[in-house]
Amino acid sequence: MKKAAFTENWTCNGTSVIVPHDAMIHEKRTADAAGGSAHGYFPGGIYTYEKKFFIPAEWKEKYLAVEFEGVYKNAEVFLNGKKLYERPYGYVPFLVRLDENANYGEENLLTVIADNSKLPNSRWYTGSGIYRPVNLYLSERTHISYQGVKITTLSCKPAKIRIEGKLEGIDSAKEYGVRMQIQDGETTIAEKFVKVNAAQSGNEKATAVAEIELPEARLWDEESPNLYLAKIILEEGEKILDTAEERFGIRKLSWSTKGFFVNGKATLLRGGCVHHDNGILGAASWEKSERRRVKIMKEDGFNAIRSSHNPASEAMLRACDELGMYVMDETFDTWYNRKNKYDYGCDFEAWWEADTTAMVERDYNHPSVILYSIGNEVAEPCEKKGLQVGSAMIECIHSHDHTRPVTCGTNLMVMGRAAKGQGIYQDGETNTTSSSKEQKKESNNSLAFNIMASFIGSGMNKGGNSKKVDAISSPFLDRLDIAGYNYGSGRYPLEGKAHPERIVFGSETFPQDIWKNWKMVKEYPYLIGDFMWTAWDYLGEAGIGAWSYTGGMPFNRPYPWLLGGAGVINILGNPDASCRYAAVIWEKNSKPVIGVRPANHPGVRVSKSVWRGTNAIESWSWSGCEGNKTIVEVYGNGATVKLYLNNKLIGKKKLKQCKALFSVKYKSGSLCAIQYDAQEKEIGRSRLLSAEGEKRISVCPEEKQVKAGDIVYVDISVKGANGIVESAADEQLNCRVKGGVLLGFGSADPCTTEAYDTGKFKTYYGRAQAVVYTPETGTIRVEAEGEHSRGEAVIEVV
Repeated sequence: MKKAAFTENWTCNGTSVIVPHDAMIHEKRTADAAGGSAHGYFPGGIYTYEKKFFIPAEWKEKYLAVEFEGVYKNAEVFLNGKKLYERPYGYVPFLVRLDENANYGEENLLTVIADNSKLPNSRWYTGSGIYRPVNLYLSERTHISYQGVKITTLSCKPAKIRIEGKLEGIDSAKEYGVRMQIQDGETTIAEKFVKVNAAQSGNEKATAVAEIELPEARLWDEESPNLYLAKIILEEGEKILDTAEERFGIRKLSWSTKGFFVNGKATLLRGGCVHHDNGILGAASWEKSERRRVKIMKEDGFNAIRSSHNPASEAMLRACDELGMYVMDETFDTWYNRKNKYDYGCDFEAWWEADTTAMVERDYNHPSVILYSIGNEVAEPCEKKGLQVGSAMIECIHSHDHTRPVTCGTNLMVMGRAAKGQGIYQDGETNTTSSSKEQKKESNNSLAFNIMASFIGSGMNKGGNSKKVDAISSPFLDRLDIAGYNYGSGRYPLEGKAHPERIVFGSETFPQDIWKNWKMVKEYPYLIGDFMWTAWDYLGEAGIGAWSYTGGMPFNRPYPWLLGGAGVINILGNPDASCRYAAVIWEKNSKPVIGVRPANHPGVRVSKSVWRGTNAIESWSWSGCEGNKTIVEVYGNGATVKLYLNNKLIGKKKLKQCKALFSVKYKSGSLCAIQYDAQEKEIGRSRLLSAEGEKRISVCPEEKQVKAGDIVYVDISVKGANGIVESAADEQLNCRVKGGVLLGFGSADPCTTEAYDTGKFKTYYGRAQAVVYTPETGTIRVEAEGEHSRGEAVIEVV
């Protein structure tokens, strides 16, 4: 089928919008918003999208359909006033056939209603509306089915694949042929022709199957993400009826208690959990946004993403295919026992099979997807019904795809408590022993779990160690191909003896535990990786991971808290020191890393979070902070490290768990760390400098030239004359765009009353960001102005 973007000329509640579009990010946040801290104090709403489009008369005998990659939530689709389809879940793609209800030769009205009015319905920020792309499909009535091409790697040496092409609208009286071509760039490297006789199938559907050997093929993995194009051509005699194209990689997975293997090579997963929002853009899923995130994570040492806790966007999967990032794609955060009053638990029993199938069918040809997860911290498997449901979900996935393992992000302590009648979530009501009016009011989202985690701390890692919890969880865990443990690292050393056939990994872990967790990953072959919470910061679940200088507990933080604060990479894409720490431990960074805890809060006691081991950033530029005490953290793989301030030795320390801490009084200039091996030989050094001279606004696009219809990220910061960002001189900025559309402007401040769609925002640790839409060719000028200076940049649009 011919596929075309269908994202222009939409309105939302009567206002012209650019799709993908997140309606929630434009709502006014309030302290009494029904979704509370989970939704970042954003309200919900009902959003009516409309698009008028002309359908030519010559399309009357064609197949016509529209694909929505994601609509949050409770989507209803109408054509010319007639309801055609509905889909409650907001994270899976769905196809709506239009040809049977179209008005040919005239204008048609496509209407989509997204009802996200009932909150809370999630434990994090969801966004609202048509937040992922829309596509139009057109073909002959006899065509290759939507998502009808499946490509399976049969072997690597030699490379051999099987291609299946599902066909629809077949006339049993006719004979068809399917030509299958494999292309490497512009070159066709293999081709097969398969005859298809619909009379043999007895209906209007048929499947063409061919096996193709590619002896010179290059395999796909994280280091060499080689991709090929499969072109499937449906023919009737000399006539071409339809064509489908699929990008794919040749790679084969295997797993055992000896490890996880990609193309026969042992692979350890350096993973991070990622929610679906794109920071200042809200939930809007732009191709460049998803690719940028994957690229930054790859550069920072990650090789795997857990899509938490819903199916990833198609754009993210494409980026992972192209850049070499493994993906654990996840179905749901909740099963039939709701975690929030209006969440997916309301629809689970009616829709889980269709939604699970939609994810697997969409993911099948993406080589980056290596794991399917059927849930996150669900307690249901401790009871008979839940165990049956879990088994059915596993079987459902295996029936559609037997090439990938099935897992689940299982919290052993949560399951153990539920078995004793102490479940944290009881059909949308949070089970907490506190009598606090505020906590009862906020009986939604992650409150009870976050309270428990905050007080237990890293002790939660041992919550699944008891024999009772093991007995409760094992019937479910043993049905999984690979068992995922959320905060269950205490079981890692036990499993080799207790469950010698079980393969496990850390599906969710504390970032500060990376040293001890990775040590065990390397030690136990049945432990295949670690996914920290989280790799990238996110909207909602406000303040859960933030270190705060304004007091309070790190859960249920009040308005105007906005961001989770748990990401080792902030919402702008800037890694903090703990992100660099992980790269050091993974041996992806050979130089020492210097992290500095903010020096601009002298004498203020910081409120810490169990989800963060530090709030240090790579900056030694804190104007007005001379003499303030701070903690400098140095990470490295050496034996010892020396720290110098302005060429004066501060101290020498052993690197324990790849880390050394120094108490330092801030003085502007140069901070240098030199690490040494056991023989006192220097093996690397790093330096941080202070901003010097007059501070000015810097506007720096990440690309100087972009295509029309795309977006561009623009870094905006307060810098000294030497080009160093100043971390302690934040100022209010006004951002203006000429020739383009400012989609979002903001900073990584986790607690603010500012909005991303106003063009006004205060920098945070000296940094802000703008995202600009480029509607047409020409030039775009981006300007940022503060109280004392302004900056600008010009971007060429081609």
